[in-house]
Amino acid sequence: MTQTSENVTWLTQEAYNQLKAELEYLSGPARTEIAAKIAAAREEGDLRENGGYHAAKEEQGKQELRVRQLTQLLETARVGEAPADDGVVEPGMVVTIAFDGDEDDTTTFLLASREYASGDIETYSPQSPLGTGVHGKKIGENAEYELPNGKLASVKILQAKPYKA
Repeated sequence: MTQTSENVTWLTQEAYNQLKAELEYLSGPARTEIAAKIAAAREEGDLRENGGYHAAKEEQGKQELRVRQLTQLLETARVGEAPADDGVVEPGMVVTIAFDGDEDDTTTFLLASREYASGDIETYSPQSPLGTGVHGKKIGENAEYELPNGKLASVKILQAKPYKA
């Protein structure tokens, strides 16, 4: 899954299906389950000192937040539309970089939302320091990004190809 500058999310069909199934579960059976937990906890008496009730209400809040996130994400999703194979780094691309000009010290990653990270390849968010640094760069160009300690790191873009699941 990747986020584009037009606030549209690109998803593989597999990612879309997984997120849609999660939304359907959270909107249906999971809501029924949490309502039953809350009702059972209410029957235990004084709500001010009822840990089970408060835990169930907190779980319900987290679940409803996830429902809203998934609904918004799926409303703006484009399924199966991979980025152009033009050598420009953008979300949805598998990028190979060399650190500090050392062509032997390379790493390859998918520039995509971490929400749908694949176990097959390391994933960096487009909003991460490295993701922000390489976004929009072309093969052969150098990119800088800020490390957690405040120092700048430099990488060279060696390859950028659309992700194929």
